[in-house]
Amino acid sequence: MADRIKSAFGPYTDARDVVAGQDLTGKVAIVTGGATGIGIETAKALAGAGAEVVIAVRKPDLAEAAVAEINAVAKGAKASWSMLDLSSFKSIRAFAERWGDRPLNLLINNAGVMACPLAYTEDGLEMQIGTNHFGHFLLSVLLAPNLVAGAQSGWGSRLVSLSSIGHRRSPVHFEDPNFRHRPYDKWEAYGQAKTANALFAVGFDQRFKDRNVRAFSVMPGGIMTPLQRHLPLEEQKAMGWIDDDGKVREGFKTPAQGASTSVWAAVGGELDGVGGLYLEDLHEAAPWTKESGWSGVMPYALDPEQADRLWALSVKTTGAGA
Repeated sequence: MADRIKSAFGPYTDARDVVAGQDLTGKVAIVTGGATGIGIETAKALAGAGAEVVIAVRKPDLAEAAVAEINAVAKGAKASWSMLDLSSFKSIRAFAERWGDRPLNLLINNAGVMACPLAYTEDGLEMQIGTNHFGHFLLSVLLAPNLVAGAQSGWGSRLVSLSSIGHRRSPVHFEDPNFRHRPYDKWEAYGQAKTANALFAVGFDQRFKDRNVRAFSVMPGGIMTPLQRHLPLEEQKAMGWIDDDGKVREGFKTPAQGASTSVWAAVGGELDGVGGLYLEDLHEAAPWTKESGWSGVMPYALDPEQADRLWALSVKTTGAGA
């Protein structure tokens, strides 16, 4: 793919360098899961360029500390936080109601859960796809009018959906996405959820691009964050993520580096006029091959027909977005 879109940055660029020289004054961004990991680094980069950032989180103590850290580098508008539990449709609807009709320029769907034991959300969905996809789907379609309103300023709005190379572990199993009738495998469940995150960007972009709202999915790279909280150290060692001394293997990114592709997806000028793409290492990803290993995108994660099928399932599941 010689015509793949690329930025001027490398894979280990810090997020703050991606927005260096940009003025986001007057722009409003929501970052889910913005209290820790790459979420807070995404929020800090956007706030440092002048955007007003609201982090959507479920733990008030972490939220307060994160807001203070973000505001220490903010330029102009102050960051704030609002309660959001993506495993609860009630909580998501309450967040959207509090937001009201306020215009929104950037929605960064960053929060997620990875490789957890089998559990279900309060709405009866398998926890990983329920939180990572269906929760973000409901939030996004409820806030879609706000993104459209934000785009009317002449600065196109964007939605960023955090996916992962883990999507290669599984397409979406439409017959049983919630593991009610098939054996549960935590990595297959994670892969399915991350495929759904990529397909959602395809579907959202298709539906809102004519209103100047574009969507992208992002593979942030390997980063040690609270996302690994469900993985025992022995399992992380077995996968080669850390060595016997607890040292993270070469190639992993810092949280600030991991946030850079999300930030580029949100503000990169190279992406003007396009959407529905899967991005990694600050460029458009190539198709995955056995040789590419930890990079690339599977065809099923960008399939428009699969995206439409997932959209229909998500409408039925959440009751929103028809």
